[in-house]
Amino acid sequence: MNLQKKDKVKPLIDAREATRETLWGQIQCEAQVAVRDEPLLGSLIHAGLLHHATFEAALAYRFSLKLSSREMSEQILREIADNAFARAPELAEAAKGDLLAVYDRDPATHRLMQPILFFKGYQALQAYRIGHWLWQQERRDLAYFVQMRCSEVFGVDIHPAARIGTGVMIDHAHSIVIGETAVVGNDVSMLHSVTLGGTGKEDGDRHPKIGNGVMIGAGAKVLGNIHIGHHSRIAAGSVVLNEVPPCKTVAGVPARIIGDAGCREPSNMMNQLLGHEDLF
Repeated sequence: MNLQKKDKVKPLIDAREATRETLWGQIQCEAQVAVRDEPLLGSLIHAGLLHHATFEAALAYRFSLKLSSREMSEQILREIADNAFARAPELAEAAKGDLLAVYDRDPATHRLMQPILFFKGYQALQAYRIGHWLWQQERRDLAYFVQMRCSEVFGVDIHPAARIGTGVMIDHAHSIVIGETAVVGNDVSMLHSVTLGGTGKEDGDRHPKIGNGVMIGAGAKVLGNIHIGHHSRIAAGSVVLNEVPPCKTVAGVPARIIGDAGCREPSNMMNQLLGHEDLF
């Protein structure tokens, strides 16, 4: 993972090995610089980052602020999120992995603080993780509420029963739909308007299973209970109806295999140019 990209704020010496505490220290340093450089954002940055002692507290605050409404207060949502982070430390570990994924793969991300404050793909994914935890706790109606508010606020509709790995980047995140029985592996990247959906009104296991390290281009639709092999690429605008072997590139409507993925980690390389494997 290259964390020393041009124009990016120099992060921790090795952010991949950083604890949540040291990562949080880096984020707070960035926040202090941001307040100095843009005082008009001082209130937002202080409330969102500098007033919190931990990474988890900042995530819980953002969750409650963005999803609150007249139907559910910010205070109640904050209590829900705080409880989730306290009882499930893996939520913060997943949030750390997602944050580093966005920083590493998105050239528009220059500081680690940006996704927490400004990027709805990251925020929606962390809200889904709390909703999924609620689902696992058999608090199904509350999980559905979180799903509804994510859809209304972020334009991202992820069923709380779906299973999503860590190190995931959802870039731009507009009009993302992920169905109930979908599974998304680790280190996956997807762009806006991606659908992981079913093919009809059948019940049961009916949604796609996305392997590790897969890159899904903008507007792609993956439909049905099919497996997408590890480290494959799905071209933008494709409609995938059949299984995809590992390390392949598919494109078209309906999608077909047009070649190899071109590299070992397409989700990290984020190369979406078909026929340009030499760029890897």
